[in-house]
Amino acid sequence: MRKVFVGLFLGILLCVAAFAQVRPVGDDEAKTPRAAAPASFEAKYEGGMFGYGEREKGNLKFDDANERLVFFGKDGKEKFSVPYGAMLIVSPSSQSVTSTTGNVVRNIPLPGASLGSLIKEKRRYLVIQFEDPDVNVRGTVNFRVEDKETLDSVIPAIGEKAKLTQRGDAYYRPRSKTTI
Repeated sequence: MRKVFVGLFLGILLCVAAFAQVRPVGDDEAKTPRAAAPASFEAKYEGGMFGYGEREKGNLKFDDANERLVFFGKDGKEKFSVPYGAMLIVSPSSQSVTSTTGNVVRNIPLPGASLGSLIKEKRRYLVIQFEDPDVNVRGTVNFRVEDKETLDSVIPAIGEKAKLTQRGDAYYRPRSKTTI
């Protein structure tokens, strides 16, 4: 009987070992091609630019001729721009929040209504840290982007156009090394 259990155990171990294979690191990322960034995409300005305190829906557009990223408001007029050369860090950010429906359900005075707080939605943001050369101040501007695929294609495009260095999902401008 003991020989049967040992044989069965060794058989299972060999089957598991046959299917367990070492996979190269980063091989999956190299196989998946990155989608091309659109020339213009919808975004909601959430704040951070000096002189523009109101949140507003609009479009972000690449202006490669003038080397800048431009935000156009819902009226189609240019509100402000961030030059590629002024960008220090471009990164994605996400936040999981209770949706409006979840808040309504949670506040209904019925047993089990508190489960409404489990209804979540994920908000995705494009975060750009920049240095404003006009006033010699650093700032952070945030744009809410609804589509994950758009955000995933736009961040590398901005990083390449601004000549930033990649670190994970973010792109940054390394400090210039000065000698004393």
